[in-house]
Amino acid sequence: MAKTATFAAVHFTVAFSVGYALTGSAVIGGTLALVEPAVNTVAFYFHELGWKKFAEHKAVITEAMAQRVI
Repeated sequence: MAKTATFAAVHFTVAFSVGYALTGSAVIGGTLALVEPAVNTVAFYFHELGWKKFAEHKAVITEAMAQRVI
């Protein structure tokens, strides 16, 4: 859990720093530090769903690729 917490701290710090460096605004940097990880979390959820579907159908996909004609 400590590794997760330190990664989150690094992620927030990087997001804030990039936003602040690009805009010079602490408000925008802070907003980015909060919004970007939240959006990234939702994107990761859907990414995992896609990989789960792929894993469930991997045998069918592999068979189809093996039988295709070039």
